[in-house]
Amino acid sequence: MPGKSLQPEKIAATVEQLTRRVSERFPGSGLERTALELGELAGTARKVAPLIARPIYAVRVGVGVLIAAVIMLVGTLLSAGVDRIGQVGRADLIEIVSAPEAGTNELVLIGLGIFFLVSLETRLKRGRALGAIHEVRSIAHVIDMHQLTKDPAYYRQHPGATRSSPQRQLTLFQLIRYLDYCSELLSMTSKIAALYIQRFNGTTVLSAVSDVETLCTALSGKIWQKMQIAESILDDDSRRSLGQTAAAARPAAALDTAL
Repeated sequence: MPGKSLQPEKIAATVEQLTRRVSERFPGSGLERTALELGELAGTARKVAPLIARPIYAVRVGVGVLIAAVIMLVGTLLSAGVDRIGQVGRADLIEIVSAPEAGTNELVLIGLGIFFLVSLETRLKRGRALGAIHEVRSIAHVIDMHQLTKDPAYYRQHPGATRSSPQRQLTLFQLIRYLDYCSELLSMTSKIAALYIQRFNGTTVLSAVSDVETLCTALSGKIWQKMQIAESILDDDSRRSLGQTAAAARPAAALDTAL
């Protein structure tokens, strides 16, 4: 049901809108390019995730033909063995009776071969899904790199910069918006990864998506800690500014009273 599942179209639209917000606030930035890449991954997931869930009929037909051929071959060999039993002497009969012990290994190998063929479609789908999820995981690390040098403590302490210090051109308000965009991008990254298990829920793929969600949650937690520090500094600056304004207004008020 639509209300109980992720809608790829809406996820792609949300990422597109988020990209526009980043572009309008920080045009030409690295974060803007990363948002565009995330939009491409959302578009890919929108197309590829449903394809992974669909049956691969060519593989199913090929596997069915091979299994039928193996069964026919085994049946032919068993039939030939039965005919041989009726035509051999006692010595040969003893040899044939002991043959099942050796034939057991061959049956095990045939069973493993059939299992390999039956699971071929699932393994192909799993490989494609894991490849796509790996790209999603990689962009989560790229987003984390963008916020790595965004330290709100700099705005409170104003330490002296060195030649290797990162350039800090953002205002405190812009820093909060930048970190907020990073957090939103991480959230959308986990949603894109979840699209690949909505209709195809192999155990390995489920584990890979869970790892991406855990990673995005951990990275977003670090960002929110920075945002809280930045907002507290902004509040302190606002209170300080109001206090200075009130202090400047007191002499004028006293003068009015004296007059």
